[in-house]
Amino acid sequence: MALKGFLSSMGGTGSSRSKRGRAVSALSDDEKLAMLEDLEHSGLGWFWASDADGNLTYLSGALAECIDVPLEDLIGQPLASVLNPRDGDGRTKSLPLVLGARKSFSGFVVQAASGKTNAVLRLAGQPVKDGRGRFTGFRGTGADITQEFHREEETSRLAKFDSLTGLANRHRMAQIIDSTLTAFQAAKRNCAVLMLDLDRFKQVNDTLGHAAGDELLRQVSARLQRSIDHECEIGRLGGDEFQVLLPDVDDRGILGEVAMKIIAMLKQPYSLEEGRCVIGASVGIAIAPHDGVTREEVVRAADLALYAAKNGGRGQYRFFSGELENEAIFRRRLEEGLGEAVREDQLFLKYEPIVAAQGMNVEALEAHICWNHAQRGEIDQEEFAGILEGSSQNIEVGRWAIEQAARDAANWPETVRVSVNVPVQLFNSEGFVDGVADALKGADIAAARLELEIPEAVFFGDTDGVDRTLAALFKLGVQLTLDEFGSGYSSLAYLRRAPFDTIKIDERLIAEASNQDGRELGLVKAIVALAGALDMNTVANGIESMELHRVLGECGVSYLQGPIYSDPITIDAVFDALTDEAWNIEPDSDRTKRARRRTVFRKIQVIHDDHSYEVTLRNLSKTGALIQGLADVPKGTQFVVDLGGGQLAVATVIRTSADTQGLEFEQQLIDDGSGGLCTRNRVSPYALASAGAPLAALSQGSYKGMEGGMLSQGGASVPQFGYANTPKPEAA
Repeated sequence: MALKGFLSSMGGTGSSRSKRGRAVSALSDDEKLAMLEDLEHSGLGWFWASDADGNLTYLSGALAECIDVPLEDLIGQPLASVLNPRDGDGRTKSLPLVLGARKSFSGFVVQAASGKTNAVLRLAGQPVKDGRGRFTGFRGTGADITQEFHREEETSRLAKFDSLTGLANRHRMAQIIDSTLTAFQAAKRNCAVLMLDLDRFKQVNDTLGHAAGDELLRQVSARLQRSIDHECEIGRLGGDEFQVLLPDVDDRGILGEVAMKIIAMLKQPYSLEEGRCVIGASVGIAIAPHDGVTREEVVRAADLALYAAKNGGRGQYRFFSGELENEAIFRRRLEEGLGEAVREDQLFLKYEPIVAAQGMNVEALEAHICWNHAQRGEIDQEEFAGILEGSSQNIEVGRWAIEQAARDAANWPETVRVSVNVPVQLFNSEGFVDGVADALKGADIAAARLELEIPEAVFFGDTDGVDRTLAALFKLGVQLTLDEFGSGYSSLAYLRRAPFDTIKIDERLIAEASNQDGRELGLVKAIVALAGALDMNTVANGIESMELHRVLGECGVSYLQGPIYSDPITIDAVFDALTDEAWNIEPDSDRTKRARRRTVFRKIQVIHDDHSYEVTLRNLSKTGALIQGLADVPKGTQFVVDLGGGQLAVATVIRTSADTQGLEFEQQLIDDGSGGLCTRNRVSPYALASAGAPLAALSQGSYKGMEGGMLSQGGASVPQFGYANTPKPEAA
């Protein structure tokens, strides 16, 4: 049908008059036709027409061009086969249904069925009847709304998704977690929330620039999506903080594996246009309904677990437990009290021996900062390092450590060096080199006996300033060690520019060096060869096994340190050891085993025949525990050990002596990600709410929102065992 016929069908012929007889249009049909043709070509309006069966009888040529299909291929085709409703327009009706109703319609959003173009159109139509009132088809208009539609679609997408990474944003994650927890509570299902925070991201952002930071976040997002094999929802909450929702997972063994895979993938080196860098990740894990039943409760629990993971040394994961809130509060107080600790001489140094690979004689001692806290007691070097990292007292404490280490070394044989870690903030601080010189002068020791361990991260700062500081230290005569080499920042440019005496190989690389299937051993050999070519020594630390000791010796590493040789020891122990002419240490794997034994001393509940007993937990391992407090407990007795927070472990007494019993767990405990142990699963609050009396002895969680309320009490049987030094109760 030509446009003239379309015009005629719309009733547009000649002039028309109002009810009073006045002419309201003096246009001829040709003039009207010309006006409509101009309108079509302008793109402001297009026209279409169909017969009673819905087949196209007319279509504006511009509309055919818009959907990239020749006009002759469209005429005679069903309109519903040419155009499809656009997904997301909010309508549920199909185009055949709309046409079949034979009623006027407008605002119907469609796109080409051919898929050749992404053009989006808005259609309107009205039914046409002949003089007898019979339906003869549709006549209507169309408009190209592609730009408007995609702009609105993008606006809607941005409201739900992070524009940088394409992940769900904070608002969408909140909605998803809310709806999931509501549905899962009704169905009594579990889900886990993981909170992730990138370690050292700010350093990259500050030194390589925000463009590099943005690209790094995009790469992190891609890796994060590849690292999780389970059904999940991943979101970026802003900055370097991410969130993961894992439905129907409450097995902490599985969740620990997911967290470790995320951490392992995110710590691999990144290639950016501005340079190569390495970051890390810390993960906090909370599980609903164990750790909360609302989004606010579960996300807060995951946040506290993340805070604990970061404070525990970063690059690790942590499950939520009820003690974490108090721990977080106390940690903040510790950070605030660091300045006072320096001024009141609460800090002290322990020293870890560094032995020569050839001869096993101690040639240096690495200083580790500890804190003798009035309430907490001794805070060891590992925990203290986590406290110091986020503190504003980093520089003050670092200066104190150098001064104290120099004073201690003044009383050692001149053949023994002292090694001190230098925080990035201290290295970049004003007067750092002068402070080192003053420490040497005050202690009256040779500069060559002070070894400063410089982290690779200093090279992310001002290049000229770093070079000047290193040159000044070299001129001063102190020994310089490049710390954590192989952690990912590593570049030959550092070694070419800086006057280092020693390369300290990254501990994580060393830990994997004995893995037969890995490439780490080859990397260690390459680093040793590189150091040899540059006339530098190498140090490997964190060595925990005889096999690793043997492998590193064969690689030609110059110096070794780790638990297999000695843990950090007090200054008095150092003096005692240095009284001999030579201090030799032979590696011994038993030292590592002793260090790993977890000694605990706390009250717990054990359950037997529905009766609860309070005992003292003396030590705990993956396979069993030692409890104290009950008398006359025969071998073979089974207990349910309540470790708190819904953690139940079935155990059998395998040895007994007076008031002490050795237990073997039916199912091994697992690592909690930060050096502790936990059960793989916990008793669900859903089960607690309906279990009744037999489990009355279980310690209660905070399940205020649970239907059914708290677990009922009572119904326990007569106790079978008496407490030590207490007569055994008689049966009723």
